[in-house]
Amino acid sequence: MDEWKKNVYFVLVEPNEPGNIGASARAIKNMGFRNLCLVKPPAEMTEEGRWFARNAHDVLDSAAVHDSVREAIRDMAVVVGTSRRTGKRRGVIMPVEKGTARIRDIAAGNKVAVLFGREARGLYNDEVDECGFMIKIPSSELQPSLNLSQAVLIIAYELSKHREAMDERHCVNRKKYGNSSLMEDLKTRGDIELLYERIAGVLEMLEYLPRGDRNLKKNITVNLKRFIGRAGITEKELNMLLGICTQIEKKVVEK
Repeated sequence: MDEWKKNVYFVLVEPNEPGNIGASARAIKNMGFRNLCLVKPPAEMTEEGRWFARNAHDVLDSAAVHDSVREAIRDMAVVVGTSRRTGKRRGVIMPVEKGTARIRDIAAGNKVAVLFGREARGLYNDEVDECGFMIKIPSSELQPSLNLSQAVLIIAYELSKHREAMDERHCVNRKKYGNSSLMEDLKTRGDIELLYERIAGVLEMLEYLPRGDRNLKKNITVNLKRFIGRAGITEKELNMLLGICTQIEKKVVEK
């Protein structure tokens, strides 16, 4: 298995049909991936679900189960959502070819979660807010909604298609920069949470954020998550931003 594939996690959010879970496990393994994560899945896997996971029971049985999306993405550097809907609340939406190419590059050295929503309702707004960007799979207006396992298969396939292009880029980079890694380790979502709180606190101190204005605070936090989430953030960058917050806090207190 290509090493980068170990860093891609397919996260099914509250899947309702065991058959879709089994078929998703098979789709993931078809394309050489192994990481399946389930957020609040059905209590039991049916025989039908196991039948749909034909020859991929190892992926199905090793799937990580989580109680929330936040728990599932805590150790990820970048989180990407999938959606057929568009609109400002969805943030940056990339076509599937461009979005999977971006995932492929990041996964060379960091963990990436790809979120798939509920069969009937997709991802909720607060779950979309956790995503750096969204991927949209083109489909007919007559039948725009894809089956969950179909969507998983398409994303996995598109990711695999980028193998040759990325290998070529790495070859060029090795010649140009030597054997040193060009992709620094990115901090996980859990590591970055403190930064959002610190920035919001500084903005309140500067009276950019009126105290108690929860809507504005949430909007700024969501935009920061999307801005940072599209590319991730290194430890050096995180420490720099936290240091800036500390200096601002000191200056405001001194006044």
